Amino acid sequence: MHATVHDVFRATAARTPGAEFLFTESVTAAAYGIKAGPIRWGEAAVEVERLRAAYARAGYGHGHRVGLLLENRPVFLFHWFALNALGVSVVPINAEMRAAELAYLIGHSEIGLAVTLPVRAADLRAAATEAGVVFETMDAEATGAVPPAKTAPPRVGEAIGLSTECGLLYTSGTTGRPKGCILDNAYFLHAGEWYAALDGVCGVRPDAERVITPLPLNHMNAMAFSAMVVLVEGGCLVQLDRFHPTTWLRSARESRATIAHYLGVMPAMLLSAPASAADREHFIRWGFGAGVDRMNHAPFEARFGFPLVEAWAMTETGAAACVMAHREPRLVGTSCFGRRQDYVDIRLVDDAGRDVPIDAAGELLVRSAGDDPRRYFFSGYLKDEEATREVWAGGWFHTGDLVRRDAEGNFFFVDRKKNVIRRSGENISAVEVESVLNQHPAVKASAVAATPDAVRGDEVLACIVTRDAVSGHEHVQIAESIVRHALDQLAYYKAPGYVAFVQELPLTASQKIQRGQLRELAQTLPGQNHCVDTRAMKKRQG
Repeated sequence: MHATVHDVFRATAARTPGAEFLFTESVTAAAYGIKAGPIRWGEAAVEVERLRAAYARAGYGHGHRVGLLLENRPVFLFHWFALNALGVSVVPINAEMRAAELAYLIGHSEIGLAVTLPVRAADLRAAATEAGVVFETMDAEATGAVPPAKTAPPRVGEAIGLSTECGLLYTSGTTGRPKGCILDNAYFLHAGEWYAALDGVCGVRPDAERVITPLPLNHMNAMAFSAMVVLVEGGCLVQLDRFHPTTWLRSARESRATIAHYLGVMPAMLLSAPASAADREHFIRWGFGAGVDRMNHAPFEARFGFPLVEAWAMTETGAAACVMAHREPRLVGTSCFGRRQDYVDIRLVDDAGRDVPIDAAGELLVRSAGDDPRRYFFSGYLKDEEATREVWAGGWFHTGDLVRRDAEGNFFFVDRKKNVIRRSGENISAVEVESVLNQHPAVKASAVAATPDAVRGDEVLACIVTRDAVSGHEHVQIAESIVRHALDQLAYYKAPGYVAFVQELPLTASQKIQRGQLRELAQTLPGQNHCVDTRAMKKRQG
């Protein structure tokens, strides 16, 4: 049995040295200034071994951490596997991070070295100085000596194995400071094995799949799912630099991709382009993702000819509690993400911790079935035992997601618990309202939050980024059009009572809505010139 990520990489490379391991298609090659085409398993193994030996000579070992600011380049994987062989944990660094974010990450993780793109080396060193950390940077492409480790390996003499820290991944921090999730080798190996064993719509063929993903390697989806299933089951990884809606299908054809990973915004962007006979000219068998707008789900499958299989997981859960709608009926267009499987226990509870009835929304609580409720979950939050205890209160992992379950046992995503707006006793999902607003032709992007209302407690406020520039005198007309559109599709109380036109939405480094900042913003917008009061339009129907 394999004990580390490096073990499983080395075994598959030895078994299929001449097969393609990585494929860089033309768009990514041009973006990164690297060679397009395949890298074979045997070639990758030679490079990983070279790096392993160089890190070992420099004194890196069990218990050290090294940062990787390498975007989605092949070298990210080479350095990860080489360091993993020595028991060194990698800390992926989002290339979009700037000074304050970098200073926090470097200081909190206490990395002493970051392998980086040369253009970001100065930023990292400045951030390390701000954090008071003794720190070195190394060019990912350099062939010289690795900077020597500043300290001896913290766990020298201990065996490297399943419980060894493999990666430290920081959550997106949509409501506060990012937390460092400690993930061990068992977490990653289990994710690959779980993926390889999928059935129903999502069968994985040994040594045959070519997995294309634009998702960042600083997130668990790319590191723990798409990369690991290729390591475990063989085949080829097609790691794009990012999602390019105008060239994504061309990249899929060029790379001969058979499985595609996605986030909810991607199908919407692909559907916005004119339909073409070429939309079905690809080899993709199915897509793995989450958050597709329910209004887009069926139209996408009909147009592009492959199923989008919705799943639920978090960085903290990995595959240990991943729920996936991989068996029919998938209930396309309902926000269904599948049924409970034997390896996971699930509860839905109200604010008092009581189980909710069928079809009522409750917070999703999960744990591994069997004797160890934390098996294959994250090991904890770095330097935050209190937060770890809190999230595991009562022996269940508290996800913060509101979910409902129907009489057949299907689970449906409602919203993040903190995104729910409570107006006159009615709970309103921000995600549900945003899904409708984003269908309006004038809306490029939307974000919904609560703003105080003296009578109703909360009122719905929508921040809108328009597709085209809007002058001041057009605000009222467009705002009223957006609200009428919402009233046609939602209960009246869910429609925006305020529509604020903004240049951009507050986003995290991973391009998620920064919900904490949005809630603060929503407190201040009513009464400003660019915020239209539409409460008078919200009337109970019939």
